[in-house]
Amino acid sequence: MKLLFLLFICGVLSLQVQAQNARFDIPELTLAKQVKADGLVQPYLDDFIAQCKKYGIEYHDNLFELKEIAVVDTLTVSPKGGTLGMLVRNEDRKVEKIIFSWMTLLDKEILKVVAFHEFGHYFLGYKHTCNDCNTIMAAVNSSYFDIIKDWDYHVEKLFLESPVYLNNQNTTALKVD
Repeated sequence: MKLLFLLFICGVLSLQVQAQNARFDIPELTLAKQVKADGLVQPYLDDFIAQCKKYGIEYHDNLFELKEIAVVDTLTVSPKGGTLGMLVRNEDRKVEKIIFSWMTLLDKEILKVVAFHEFGHYFLGYKHTCNDCNTIMAAVNSSYFDIIKDWDYHVEKLFLESPVYLNNQNTTALKVD
């Protein structure tokens, strides 16, 4: 009986590890290129893309220039701070990966804010907007949970104030005049 119980526990743990390592191919229009996206980040990417569509922001070309969106164990994190996410560039300075520290997996709300932050850099043209000011694009966030409490407001602000959105508005205004 103990042996069966141990086998059951090993099986459950194995399934959990497989689920955490799951990667999904993002559907695309052509089969020539695919982006590998970590299954744990995929729901946040889907949410972000839905917001891009809502605000009329083109994302397709940028998305398929990426090779990978992944959770890694190589980003430096310490009790005094660290890097929870970053854009990885190639020799030509083009972004080829978006990576997230495994530490973001400790709470899905932290991963959500960090994911939107990194996607904001890549898809919306953001630099950091402030040092620690409780916005998604802050260089440092003392409390991710304050942002989550008013998530819809922060997402709307992220998109409406983004360099790409503002540029689109200015371009549209010039065409109308």
